[in-house]
Amino acid sequence: MTTVQPPTRPRRDPGHAPRAPFSVVDEITRHCLDPHEPETVHIEVHLPEAPDPDRLRAAFTEALRRHPRILMREAPGPWYRRRYEWELTPHPDTADVVTFTAPGPDALPRARARALAEAPALSLSPPIRLEAVGSVLVLTVNHTALDGPACLRILATAAELYGGRDNAPATTAAPPRPDTHPQNPTPTPGWAPVARVAPGSARGRGNGLLVADLPVPRRPRGAPYTVNDQLMVATARMIADWNREHGAPPRPLRITMPVDDRSRGMDMPIGNGTRLVEVPYTPAELQESTDALLLRTADRTRALKALSRPQLGHGAALLTAPVVPVAVRAALTRGIRRAAAPWTSTTLLSNIGRVPYPLDFGDGAGRATAVWFSAPARMPRGLTVTTASTHGRLHLALRWSTALLGAQDGEHLRELFEKHLNSTASTGGSA
Repeated sequence: MTTVQPPTRPRRDPGHAPRAPFSVVDEITRHCLDPHEPETVHIEVHLPEAPDPDRLRAAFTEALRRHPRILMREAPGPWYRRRYEWELTPHPDTADVVTFTAPGPDALPRARARALAEAPALSLSPPIRLEAVGSVLVLTVNHTALDGPACLRILATAAELYGGRDNAPATTAAPPRPDTHPQNPTPTPGWAPVARVAPGSARGRGNGLLVADLPVPRRPRGAPYTVNDQLMVATARMIADWNREHGAPPRPLRITMPVDDRSRGMDMPIGNGTRLVEVPYTPAELQESTDALLLRTADRTRALKALSRPQLGHGAALLTAPVVPVAVRAALTRGIRRAAAPWTSTTLLSNIGRVPYPLDFGDGAGRATAVWFSAPARMPRGLTVTTASTHGRLHLALRWSTALLGAQDGEHLRELFEKHLNSTASTGGSA
């Protein structure tokens, strides 16, 4: 009988291993890592049946090979180097990229907790792991290297390899940028401190998570605003209500919104490919009628999506220019981040929208019935809102820093979010 040995970590050979420089997002994130609040993206896919372990492991490993940019680890280098670099590898460094956990009452909550608390190592390729808990697939992504949409593309490839079903997206083209000018110009943020999420029942360090299944809000056919705008209004008013209940003085809100211009096909660039924009609100604007606030929000999000700018803005591009050693830039970046905390955006709303792939694993496992994402929720924001929709349902994830909020706070925030999302819906419209 032949014993199959697990793959061993390949010997590093800087002279032969292909390398790629860190992007701006990669480098800024790498500078500001905090072991108490790991930079992980959690993706949770629910299937009708549990997949076969051997087939799933083989399909996911082959999907990694077909998207070779994900097979990477941080390359070593001296302190005086000018760049961080990714070292591309021909295969995974570890046999534990795909693991299997027996289902049970606490199995899924424990897998979620691991996804929030234990980031895949940057020193081992790839910086992602997949844990199957019965019929649920839990992906944990190190956000220093990768984002959620890129990993969803890889999972779609794995689904097609596993089940032999076509998992191509409805459209492979990048979402078009609107070519419009806002009717209500976006106000200049100015130097006033931005509203922070008021503290609740904090319980130490780390991240907490709540997931919810809600109906996609309805809107009139031909409405000038999108579901994303409805989510933005619900998020802003949720935080305004929460802060008012906790005695925080009214201040301007700013909500960070990722924008993804990448193709969804097999040629999709793998890595951190979204750019971040900020949607501002004054306290007075949040008191407007819902219809007026939706139109104001739609004007702003259209204008921001149409802008051409670096991923994290011009300041971040300047900070990552390789003119001094990376260790010097790291210290400078951390100092600026601490100093700028009062002006950091209030929260982040990441709306994936309709999941672009069927995620159909074929006979024996089936097609995804729900997909949740959650983005890191480090301080000073301390709260992120992430949404995706599948089969007409909205899958909401609230993730928070436990230095700021507790589990009961998460439940109340969900209630506020649902109330304000319902207020944006039209009973006579179409989804």
